[in-house]
Amino acid sequence: MKKICFITTVPITLQAFVLKTAEYIHENTDWDISMICNFDEKFKAQLPEYIHYYPVHMERGISIGGIRAMFEMKKIFKREKFDLIQYSTPNASLYASLAGKMSKVPVRLYCQWGMAYVGFTGIKRKIFKAIEKLVCSLSTWIEPDSNSNLMFSHQERLYPNEKGSVIWNGSACGVNITKFDISKKLEYRKKIQEQYGLSDGLFVFGFVGRITRDKGINELFTAFKVIAEQNDNARLMMIGPTEIDSTVNQELYNWAMKTDKVIFVGYTNVVEQYLSAMDCYILPSYREGFGMGVIEAEAMGLPVIVSNIPGPTDAMIHEKTGLIVAKKDSADLKNAMACLLNDRDIAKQYGKAGIEHVKTNFEQMKLFEYILEDRKRLLGEENGG
Repeated sequence: MKKICFITTVPITLQAFVLKTAEYIHENTDWDISMICNFDEKFKAQLPEYIHYYPVHMERGISIGGIRAMFEMKKIFKREKFDLIQYSTPNASLYASLAGKMSKVPVRLYCQWGMAYVGFTGIKRKIFKAIEKLVCSLSTWIEPDSNSNLMFSHQERLYPNEKGSVIWNGSACGVNITKFDISKKLEYRKKIQEQYGLSDGLFVFGFVGRITRDKGINELFTAFKVIAEQNDNARLMMIGPTEIDSTVNQELYNWAMKTDKVIFVGYTNVVEQYLSAMDCYILPSYREGFGMGVIEAEAMGLPVIVSNIPGPTDAMIHEKTGLIVAKKDSADLKNAMACLLNDRDIAKQYGKAGIEHVKTNFEQMKLFEYILEDRKRLLGEENGG
């Protein structure tokens, strides 16, 4: 019986991107499954009984606590004798790759779901790039969740061209089309419209994520402010935590909070219902591993607008399921938004194409099949791919 362990810094990452994969592996193998992340009582209580949970405290940023976390993982790895460890998120990947190397874990799989250093400049970028290269060198195999990020990593010489691959068409966990069920869109749309006093005559742009500079929030607010001044029927729906950091333009944020044309929903676990009330999804991010929100929006029949960065551009097709705009360019973003606002036929055409694009390329259960084949290959099991 093979023993595998999934590792991230915080439990929400395991819950969002890993737990369903683990459930699929459990249903189709006799493997022993474990998880490591920061301690969370609620997460522990929700885990299936067949998953072993080993909480390890990991502080944000580089600190002396990281050394403790690394040695605690080393102790767990030596005791449990895992055949494969899979890690993602910056801190967890650094500690796990070091501990895994020292413990001689046979397969050390780095799921490269986003690279922090890409958003930095100067000495900070150099330091975090060096850490990224270290994690890659300590790993026996690397799997970014988009082909563009695989190419970028090779160009940046983070690891050799013969090291690393992308599972199927990318993404960490695909789209659950039972949850993101297009047949329920009209039902969901009516519900959210009634809740927020929206009418079919309005055109609702939408964003899902944290309110930070690296998500392109300054450009989004700048672009929408112009759109809103020129179009009474335009709205912007913001899904996710409403807290901001110092990188967000305070004046723009204050405007967004005061105007009735921007709707702050907050966090929700039924994002598919809110997507149904939107007419266009926007992700103007500076960096992403993949951009799961893009394929979730496409699954609900939305045209998408994304910045020209690795990840999101792998999740859509320019001028077929949406539009690509220049990174950090609010004018280009505004023009793309105006294009879809003023041509609802093309917006609907893009949305319809997006549904088929997701079903064909990112359906969750099909992705899980490919993931299991890949893990068998890495573990050297017969018929593993």
